[in-house]
Amino acid sequence: MNKDLVAIFEHMEREKGIKREIVIQAIESALLAAARKTIREDANISATINSRTGDIEVSCEKEIVEDVEFPAKEISLAVAQELDPDCEVGQYLDVPIKLANFGRIAAQTARQVISQSIRGAERDVIHEEFRHRVNELISGVVKRFVRGANLMVDLGKVEAILPMRNYPKTESYQIGNRVFALLLEVHDLDNGGAEVVLTRSHPEFVKQLFIQEVPELEDQTVTIVNIVRDAGYRTKLTVESNNPKVDPVGACVGVRGSRVKNIIRELNNEKIDIIPYSPDPVTLLQNILSPLEIRKIAVNEEEKVIAIVIEDADFPAVIGKRGMNARLTSELVGYELEVQRMSEYNKALEIQRMQLAESDDPALDLPPKLEGVNKLVIQALEQAGYDTLKKLLLATVDEIAEAGHISIEIAYTILDQASNSKK
Repeated sequence: MNKDLVAIFEHMEREKGIKREIVIQAIESALLAAARKTIREDANISATINSRTGDIEVSCEKEIVEDVEFPAKEISLAVAQELDPDCEVGQYLDVPIKLANFGRIAAQTARQVISQSIRGAERDVIHEEFRHRVNELISGVVKRFVRGANLMVDLGKVEAILPMRNYPKTESYQIGNRVFALLLEVHDLDNGGAEVVLTRSHPEFVKQLFIQEVPELEDQTVTIVNIVRDAGYRTKLTVESNNPKVDPVGACVGVRGSRVKNIIRELNNEKIDIIPYSPDPVTLLQNILSPLEIRKIAVNEEEKVIAIVIEDADFPAVIGKRGMNARLTSELVGYELEVQRMSEYNKALEIQRMQLAESDDPALDLPPKLEGVNKLVIQALEQAGYDTLKKLLLATVDEIAEAGHISIEIAYTILDQASNSKK
């Protein structure tokens, strides 16, 4: 009994999911290829392996003749009778071939055939087991590192690869660590095998974590409309409810944040922003930036650009580290986002007002037309000497606020009106 070969059969069945018949067929094909290399391609060779005992038999069918002319196909009567004393000329005899007689090239050919067949069988197992599980969460154990920081993850019957680019830079692993990831794809390799690719950095990974934690997402009472991510740092997702009685944000957060905390823990404390969805980009942008206030906003539909003005103190929060917040917000809204500080915006307006005031337009010498402004404020401005459009445009916002006994915000509104009336 060939115990080693039987052990290989059992290992391939148990660990790789490859049926014993497939392994036997691969080895038999390899033996035939090796035998033909040793004897001749046109020899009638057969190879059989006993699946229970592992015994191997390789033989070549030859015709019994008086004088041998074709050694690959014929055998002399004298030699044949050593194998079977009752044989006669004209009969055919299966002549055993010793594996030890295979040359180096033949053995190498056998190894190549076996490797190719096994890879093909593994590919079929992988496709059968995992092709329908794409975008499914899966767990495994880090088995080894390949080509730097790429991880080979043991999933049981097969190994999957978690490329370095597919997990956040903030994460590190050791051999034996358990990994929870998303099955990203199954693709064929050039060598005839197949590879299961995992990811922890794809936005879909976070989406599937939410679906796992939030029953309302599972039954589609709540849906994730869009999700963007800077893996390891921040994720932003928009949600909407198909039931007016269900708060989509509250459902995803959970009681006292229980649901989202589990996801944050799995993501190693990555920040997560859950935002109520709106089909209107301006409303959606306001939802994303809440509670920060957008002071000015302009939308260019043709170029898909939204320009906003915010308070100076809010600028760092809107932009984020390395521009991450602004970039993710832009991806979520679907418009390029241009953000300007209020001080820069006001400075630009001040320069614009001065340029307007220096023109030769006779309308500059007329009283300004200020719609919606309290008459008492207008009278106070006139009494302070701001009785023409030109004088008003040349004034600073602080001077207008002091003269009219008004707030800075109202002063800016008055100056905006003055600028627009000139246009």
